[in-house]
Amino acid sequence: MIEVNWSRTDLIDESQEVVEHQTKNQKEKIADSSGVSIDEFNEGRVKVTKVLVDKNGEEQIGKKEGKYITLSVPTLTVDDNNGFEQLEKAFTKYLDDIHKDIKLTKDSKVLVIGLGNKTITPDAVGPFAIDAMQNEQSENPSDHFVMYAPGVTGQTGFETSDFILALTEKIKPSLVLVIDALATRGSSRLCKTIQITNTGIHPGSGVGNQRTEVSKEVMGVPVTAIGVPTVVDATVIIADAIDSVFRSIAAKIEERGKPSGKLSVTSWTPESNSRVDLSLIKPIFGEWSTWSTNDRLQLFEEAFASHPERLIVTPKEVDVWITKYSILISKCLFNWMEHKIK
Repeated sequence: MIEVNWSRTDLIDESQEVVEHQTKNQKEKIADSSGVSIDEFNEGRVKVTKVLVDKNGEEQIGKKEGKYITLSVPTLTVDDNNGFEQLEKAFTKYLDDIHKDIKLTKDSKVLVIGLGNKTITPDAVGPFAIDAMQNEQSENPSDHFVMYAPGVTGQTGFETSDFILALTEKIKPSLVLVIDALATRGSSRLCKTIQITNTGIHPGSGVGNQRTEVSKEVMGVPVTAIGVPTVVDATVIIADAIDSVFRSIAAKIEERGKPSGKLSVTSWTPESNSRVDLSLIKPIFGEWSTWSTNDRLQLFEEAFASHPERLIVTPKEVDVWITKYSILISKCLFNWMEHKIK
């Protein structure tokens, strides 16, 4: 099949090169061959993925040289207080980790930029985080944060990076923090993940609307990007749904005739990470039912290649998710700053 790169993602651990190297031996191989170091582990319910990319790795996976830390709670829901508490704890910890080489004093300024369009909810995590920080600032004043939500180029007519550069030159901060919504290529990652990176960000890149980057090279000071994936391409939803249907049918065929199958009193589907023999449904659906999820996704992307409109999907509770993440990010930034300058 012709390779069509429509599976847009801003998450480092979803880039093809990283996804293809999940075992220990493969991680060691990719580190030796392409300059990418991958470390995955769990801290309670939080899955932590740390990726270090050097100059060789930058050419291999198309991600900038630097450090990427992805925090994910796969079972997180909007009313899961325990999950948000664990994510908040991990986020504060790794904010400190990624900034361990940056010295902040009582006189330091940190410029916090909330990217995105406040009138479009899935894109509003940045501006909402700025609102939450301003509310926190009114109750617990801090001289360290300077906060700004510049809007998007479609609203202002100017490059967002130009606004940020002008502020940086005026304020002369020790650090720029950029908060933005991201795109993911996995529906299970929607609103359940935070990515932190010291490489900066290309506003709008996840949905194909790439603007001038906001980075240390452009701004002249360290730039850290904080992102929450809130949208996914519709073809990913289709591929995930068909994969679930195929796995469910195959699992039920496999269980048929077994005592465990006769004991079931409710509908049952296999867990997403359990092994299912998809060859059992090949007589029903044909050869393509045994393809990998990525191969089926590629098929759908090719089938829709001639369609002028592409759909970007977001959870129906996205307004609640955005509110929760804006408060979480605000709280963690103030706590981290208080700890950092002691």
